Amino acid sequence: MAEIVCIIGNKGGTGKTTLSHMLCQGMGLLGQRAVCVLTDTHREPLDPEGRRYLVADARSGDALGKVVDKIRSLPGWLGVIDGGGNRSEMDRKLYGLANLVLLPFRESHEDIRTVIRDLEAFPRARAVPSQWPTNPWQQEAAGKALREQLGSFADRLLQPVNALSASKLLLQRNIPDKLPTALGNACRALAYQVM
Repeated sequence: MAEIVCIIGNKGGTGKTTLSHMLCQGMGLLGQRAVCVLTDTHREPLDPEGRRYLVADARSGDALGKVVDKIRSLPGWLGVIDGGGNRSEMDRKLYGLANLVLLPFRESHEDIRTVIRDLEAFPRARAVPSQWPTNPWQQEAAGKALREQLGSFADRLLQPVNALSASKLLLQRNIPDKLPTALGNACRALAYQVM
């Protein structure tokens, strides 16, 4: 039976969609079959051409059930569901469907406060520092904020996914024939963590 990973969280702008596509790309680079499932009604479906993973449109309630049923019938596949932001009811529904739940958040105090509430609401979820700074001073400050504010959740934190401007290439309707090596490495690293 296929595994379902849901990337959710109450706050918008934390990198859920970017992380969803990075995870699927990384799985594809590792030889794992994956499908990225769109549920955010404010986003347009992307062309699967040239991607190392499939793309599914499940922006309606009926479509989501059908897509999840189809994924679950495919042995060895990974379904990554991009939850979208500010949809608490949908987050609860996706949490119930998932084998693994990821909660991305950025280094801001607002994001950290929100992810703490989400971690409390979803006890099986893991938090993922997303779009994390690469500047050493910013990394030090962000690390200090993590230790001070999320220390009690340390066992539920994945390694940070650093900010990478090339990640936006995965969100284009049509992706370039060749993606930067740094992006591939970041996608693989995320996939290894999730596996």
